Amino acid sequence: MEQALIYKEKEEFKDVHWVLKNASAKQFYEFSLEMEEFPNIRIQNIGNLEETGLSFENDTISGIPLKNNMYHLDVRFYHTHDQNQIEIKKIQLFVNADPKDLWRNIPSDTNAAFYKSKEDSYKGSFSDKKIVVVSKRGRSHAHEGKFREDDFAVNTLPNGWNIISVSDGAGSASAAREGSRLATTTINHFFNSQEILNQIENNINVLYINQFPDKEQLKAKKDTINILSESVLHVYHTLEKKAAENALSVNDLHTTLIFTLLKKFSFGYVILSFGVGDCPINLINTDFSEVKLLNQMDVGEFGGGTRFITMKEIFNDKMASRFQITCVEDFSYLVLMTDGIYDPKFTTENKLEDVESWKALFEDLAGNNDDRTKADFINDEKIDEELLIWSDFWSRGNHDDRTLAIIY
Repeated sequence: MEQALIYKEKEEFKDVHWVLKNASAKQFYEFSLEMEEFPNIRIQNIGNLEETGLSFENDTISGIPLKNNMYHLDVRFYHTHDQNQIEIKKIQLFVNADPKDLWRNIPSDTNAAFYKSKEDSYKGSFSDKKIVVVSKRGRSHAHEGKFREDDFAVNTLPNGWNIISVSDGAGSASAAREGSRLATTTINHFFNSQEILNQIENNINVLYINQFPDKEQLKAKKDTINILSESVLHVYHTLEKKAAENALSVNDLHTTLIFTLLKKFSFGYVILSFGVGDCPINLINTDFSEVKLLNQMDVGEFGGGTRFITMKEIFNDKMASRFQITCVEDFSYLVLMTDGIYDPKFTTENKLEDVESWKALFEDLAGNNDDRTKADFINDEKIDEELLIWSDFWSRGNHDDRTLAIIY
């Protein structure tokens, strides 16, 4: 009777139909085998599992599969009352291809005009805080051997000022990669001037330090915005000159531009910001309870289109609204990004001031993602390398260049 019961329980275990959920190559996988109905059956190991890159422990298959395939696995098991007799149950595991592997990664032409590397990164200090910036060529450009159109520039300026600028060249513009490079380097160089920074600082003193009448404060704000306007107009003229020198139209250099000019004063951080295009600048307060958008976004109003620093029509009476002067006692993060990050991670503009959406982004950065990639802002010795790896995340339909700058 005992042998008959053992045989019956073994056969019932063999007959149960297990459908393992599909895995995806290079993504973490976990599947628990349901053993509650078989209290006398123990799985010893799973044959052929090692070739998948997965492991088996405590009735659970887990790990990161190496490549796509249909794997035929042997579940080796025994009955607790007949431990010397090993039986085999057949199951199958299908591993989907990593969608990243379906995209080609063709090098861009090193001999082409305005050659640009496929990725770039920077880490360092920014005032009394730290900064990390990464910029990576998107899969759509890599697939065709085209260039990274995004760019950025970071500079320490006189008098304790710092500047970070980020630019996203238009994919349809033939020399956009040079437009984005030139826009960022030009705006940063403009402010590398003791005279200009002194003028700004005098206005800041009127606005925040001394008790000046409203009329004088209004003038100080207007004067500051006039200086910022001059800087942006200087970028336009520089791009216009570059186009003429290379027999190009200024439209061939189409690019967006955002920047923040920052200094820590005794009363707090003053942040001067500007934006044209669809790249956001966000300031997150110290306890992560509030997020502010520090620039005007050119989305929606133009039917999904964007504006570029190369468009003369933006230099109108509405230009002043593109500048913001912000003063805060402290902050936890100041973030600038191109739409290659913004589109997949936020989707819509109204989420850019949503605290929960930002918390989700930083949980993602902490490793809560399919790739298990993380950027460690505490032990940040390799933060630039980690963030560059993280920026290669998969998002269906979102394959644009990605640039992300975080001051923390």
